[in-house]
Amino acid sequence: MRPQCHSVFTFTIILTALINFRVDSTQPPFSCDPSDPSTSSYLFCKPTLPISQRARDLVSRLTLDEKISQLGNSAPPIPRLGIPGYEWWSEALHGVANVGRGIHFYGLIKGATSFPQVILTAASFDAYEWYRIGQVIGVEARAMYNAGQASGMTFWAPNINIFRDPRWGRGQETPGEDPFMTGKYAVSYVRGVQGDSFEGGKLHGHLQASACCKHFTAYDLDNWKGINRYVFDARVTAQDLADTYQLPFRSCVEQGRASGIMCAYNRVNGVPSCADFNLLTRTARGQWSFHGYVTSDCDAVSIIYDKQGYAKSPEDAVSDVLKAGMDVNCGSYLQKHSKAAVEQKKLPESEIDRALHNLFSLRMRLGLFNGNPATLPFGDIGPDRICSKEHQILALEVARNGIVLLKNSARLLPLMKLKTKSLAVIGPNANSAQTLLGNYAGIPCKSVTPLQALQSYIKDTRFLAGCETVQCSSASVDSAVDIAKELDYVVLIMGLDQTQEREELDRVDLMLPGRQQELITSVAKAAKNPVILVLLCGGPVDVSFAKYNKNIGSIIWAGYPGEAGGIALAEIIFGDHNPGGRLPMSWYPQEYVKVPMTDMGMRPHTSSGYPGRTYRFYKGKILFEFGYGLSYSMYSYELKHVSQNSLCLNQSSRPHKIGSSDSVRYIPVSELGTNFCEQSQFSVRVGVENHGEMAGKHPILLFMRQERHGNGRPRKQLIGFQSVILSAGEKAEIEFKLSPCEHFSRVNEDGLMVLEEGTHFLMVGGDKYPVSILI
Repeated sequence: MRPQCHSVFTFTIILTALINFRVDSTQPPFSCDPSDPSTSSYLFCKPTLPISQRARDLVSRLTLDEKISQLGNSAPPIPRLGIPGYEWWSEALHGVANVGRGIHFYGLIKGATSFPQVILTAASFDAYEWYRIGQVIGVEARAMYNAGQASGMTFWAPNINIFRDPRWGRGQETPGEDPFMTGKYAVSYVRGVQGDSFEGGKLHGHLQASACCKHFTAYDLDNWKGINRYVFDARVTAQDLADTYQLPFRSCVEQGRASGIMCAYNRVNGVPSCADFNLLTRTARGQWSFHGYVTSDCDAVSIIYDKQGYAKSPEDAVSDVLKAGMDVNCGSYLQKHSKAAVEQKKLPESEIDRALHNLFSLRMRLGLFNGNPATLPFGDIGPDRICSKEHQILALEVARNGIVLLKNSARLLPLMKLKTKSLAVIGPNANSAQTLLGNYAGIPCKSVTPLQALQSYIKDTRFLAGCETVQCSSASVDSAVDIAKELDYVVLIMGLDQTQEREELDRVDLMLPGRQQELITSVAKAAKNPVILVLLCGGPVDVSFAKYNKNIGSIIWAGYPGEAGGIALAEIIFGDHNPGGRLPMSWYPQEYVKVPMTDMGMRPHTSSGYPGRTYRFYKGKILFEFGYGLSYSMYSYELKHVSQNSLCLNQSSRPHKIGSSDSVRYIPVSELGTNFCEQSQFSVRVGVENHGEMAGKHPILLFMRQERHGNGRPRKQLIGFQSVILSAGEKAEIEFKLSPCEHFSRVNEDGLMVLEEGTHFLMVGGDKYPVSILI
C-alpha cells in the first residue's frame, strides 16, 4: 500500500467524498434511519434478516452506474436509497493512522495511541500482547468513527509478508521472518481489532472494525537496484509458496477470520496477484473459506495494463481482476473502465454484483445499515477511550518487552543511577520523535525522545547529534570525542530512519550509513568507560565492528519503538526494566548482499552456491540469529515431560497412501483426517528458571528439527512460544500443546503437507528430546 496513490484519483471523486462526509459532525453517517419512512420497506434495512439476503436486495436496487461507482475505495453516496458515502482506505498498522483517506485528526481527536513498529512488537514473542494491541486499535478506531472523525471502518492491516531479505524497506512493518510466528501475530491482531476473543469464536455478526491481511502474496521487494514491485515477477516454487509465503495468510483467514484481504502489486509465476483466480477464489474462498472482501493495493489494477502489459487494454484489466475475485479497487480504475468493459461484453454485470455483495455485506457487519450506530454494539465507545491511561501504559509495556539486548560485556548494563554522575548522549536518532514511530504511523498521543527520557535520570546529561541526519555524510567526530572524554558514560543512539528504509525504498547494503561507524568507534576509543550503542532501525545492520570491539560494552536494538519508546529505552539502560526481547529476524554480515534480492527461493542450492533464506534454511554466516536476545538475568531450560514419544501413523482400519522421498516414507496430512490430527495431540512441559537477581519477562521458544537433513527440510522450525514472568531465583513450568499434523509436518517439493517417518527432535535452549514417527 502506498500513501502516494491518492494522486491518481480524479478531483471529482475526492470532492464528492469530502462533500458527503463532514469530519466535524458529531453523528457518523449511517443507512436505514428508522425516522425515514422511505427506507422502512427495504429488505436491506431489516437487521433480523440474514446479511446475505439483505446484501442481495440492496445490490438488486442499483443501476449499473451506481454499481460501478461503488468499486473504488472512495465510494460516493446513493442518495435515493439513503446510502451515505464510504471510504474503504484506512490504516492501523501499529495504531490508528491518518495515512489513508478515512481517518481525520483535525477535530476533537488530535491523535491516537502509537505502538512500536510491528517488527519490534514481534520481538516480545507474546501472542496475547499482540491481541491486546489489536483490541486497543479496534476500540480507538470505533471511537474515531463514533465521534464523526472517520469515514470508514475498514483498516488495511496487518502486513503479514515474510521478512525474507534484510534489505527490504517494508520489513519493519512485518512480524519477522518466521511464517509460523507471523501467522500467530496475524490471528492475534485480527481478533483484537475485529472484536473477537483471544481464543476466537466470539464474533457472531457485528464487527468492531475490519482488519485486512496484506499483501497477498509473495510480496517482499519494493525497489531494489531499479527493479520495482510493480513489474517484479516473483518466481516461487510450490514448496516455498505452501510452507512460507502462504502460511500466514492461511492462518489469518482460517483462524483469525479476517474480513479483508489485499492483493499485491507483483506477479507470482507470471500472473498478477489481483488477477489470479486460483489465488483469490480457489484458494482463499474455496480452500480457506474466506468470507470478506478483497481489495487491490493502490493502483494495482492499473499497472496490470500500464506497467506489466499482462492485460491488453484497461477493459481487460478490470475484467481480469473482477473475474478473479477482487471486489474493490484502491484507486479509480474500476470506476473509470468497468462500464466500457461491460458494454464490450468482456465483463458480465454479474461479476460486479458478486463484488458488491461482498462489499455491502461487510458494511452491514460493521453495523452501518442497522440505523443509528450509537444504539448498536460498539456504539457507546467514546473519544475518552482514545489515548486513555490504560492504552498509554500498554504502549510503554510493548516497547519495554520488545527491545532486544544484543551485547552486554562485563555486565556494563544496567547503569547504576546513583553512581552515574554524568552522561553523554550522542547520535542523530537521540532526539528525534519522528524516528521512533517508523512508517504507517498516525499522530501519537504524546512523544518523549530517548534524550529527554535519559535526561530525566541524569541531570548532567550533554547531547550532541554528531551527524545532521542518519545519512551522516559529515560527522562532528572531534566534538563527540571531547564530550566522551569528559563524562562518565556515553550512550550512542544511531541507526536508520525512513530516509534509509521504507515503502518504495529497499537498501542495497547492510552497513550503517555514511560516517556513523567512524563516529561510534572514535567515541568508544576515547570514552572513560565502554560505551552503550543503541540502534533504531527496522531491518538489521552489520555491526560486526561493534560486536567485537571491547570499547563497546553494550548493544541494544530498539527497532522503531513508538511514542513511549524513549521512556522504555531509558528504563532498560538504568535497570528499571529487565530486557527480554528476542530477535524476530536474523542479522547478517555485509557479505549477505551478494545474494540477489530477486531470488525468492527459501532453500539453498549447493550447485549455484545460493545460501537460502532465514534461519530455517540459510547456510551462511550469521551476526545474530533469529530468537537471540540477552537479559540482565540468566535463564535455564529443561524439557521436563513429553506425554508422547512415538506416534504410529498407520494404525487406523483404512490403509493410508504412503509415499517416499529420498528413501524416507511419508503420509500426506490430508490422508490422516481431522479426527486423527486432533486425537494425536500431545503436551510438552518445559521447565525454566531465572538464575539472576532481577525479575524479568522471558519468552521461551520451542523448535523442532528432523534427524534427517537435506531435500528441502528446514534446519529447524519454530513450533511454539510463550512468555513467562519470573522473579529472581524463581522456577516455572510452561506447557505447549502440539499437534504432529501441524507442528511435525513439512511441505514436500510438490507443495504437499506430509508427515515423514523418523526421529523428530524437540529443542529448547540447549536441551532436546526425540519423538519418533512410525509408518
